[in-house]
Amino acid sequence: MSGNAFAKMLDKAHENKSIQEIVDLSPAALQGVSEADAQALDKAFGIKTIGGLAANKFVLWAQALNTIAKANG
Repeated sequence: MSGNAFAKMLDKAHENKSIQEIVDLSPAALQGVSEADAQALDKAFGIKTIGGLAANKFVLWAQALNTIAKANG
């Protein structure tokens, strides 16, 4: 994906980084996630990176439940 593909997801400073660099960034690099939000994620769930957020079991469970709920419409 090009940097432009990430424009709506990331703060401007990170738009042109590689996907490998992006997943190692703090969740605060995501648009709409503040540094305080990122600190709260770390404190509550031990999430330090975007990759860690994506792999978090609670996030995965929530996604699975949402998918099942939509399928059962």
